[in-house]
Parts: sequence; C-alpha cells; structure tokens
Amino acid sequence: MNKQLSVGLAVLALAASLTACGGGTGTTPTTAAPTTTAAESPTETATSTATETAAVDLMTASSAKGDIVVDGKGMSVYYFTKDVKDSGKSNCTGDCLVAWPPVLTTNDTPTVEGVTGKVGTIDTPDGKKQVTIEGMPVYLWEKDKAPGDITGQGVGNVWYLVAPDGTMIK
Repeated sequence: MNKQLSVGLAVLALAASLTACGGGTGTTPTTAAPTTTAAESPTETATSTATETAAVDLMTASSAKGDIVVDGKGMSVYYFTKDVKDSGKSNCTGDCLVAWPPVLTTNDTPTVEGVTGKVGTIDTPDGKKQVTIEGMPVYLWEKDKAPGDITGQGVGNVWYLVAPDGTMIK
C-alpha cells in the first residue's frame, strides 16, 4: 500500500509541475526564440530570448489581448493617447515618467523583430533616445513586474498596448 501511495504521489507531483509550466495568461514571443526545454514556461522563454538578443529593442509576443509589442526584456509596451503623432515629443512628463518610463534605445534606428509598424526615435529632455512606433512614443508601465504582464492596458482610458503593425489595441 505504501509503495502504491508513493507512486501515486510522485505521478501527481509530476502532473502538477507540468501543468504549472504550460499555462498562464502571460506573453510568449512570436519571433524566433532559442530552443527551450519542456520545463521552461513562456515567461522564461521571453526572458532568455531578451538576454540572448540584447541588441533587440522591440519584439512581438502573444498576450490575452492578441499579438503585442514588447521591449527586449519581454515587457509590454504602451501608447499614451495624449501624445501627438509625429510631434517629436512626449507629453508624459514629471510624475508621469515615473509611472510610465519611456522605452529607450542607444541606436538611431532601433532593432526590432516582428514589429511591422514604422519604428524611430525622439530625443528626451535629458538627451536620451525614446523609441517611437508610427510616430508615437512608447512606454513601459511600472506595475508590470514580469514579462507577460499587461496591467497597464486601459489605465485612465489613455494608456493602450501596441500591436506589431503600430495600431493601438483598445
């Protein structure tokens, strides 16, 4: 009886661990990713992709809202509707930038994988380069803590995820 109980518990533990690795509502990259083992979760895949492709500023991922743009670390990217397309500036300043840090790059031409919208940069007031998609600056959300989080979607009815083609996901 003890042997059957031990085997049953081992099978249950294995099933539980495999279930934990396969699900979730996070994002998974839709661009080329390194080969992964069965034990890696989608979030782990996004993290290892970002580490191995550090030169990538933006890539795409799948989310509960469909395919979205994420930064090189797999964090969701957002538009601010108070920004003006092709204005060359961000309307998110002061405390706004604490909650919504800009997606920055060191390249004049950001490196992307899977993003089909027109990508560029604008200068920030402190001389850094903020990434733009379709002429709109893009941002991260301080409350998104891990790749796959999309908690900034719809905040204040002015913050929205970015689709790979550069459209705003409402």
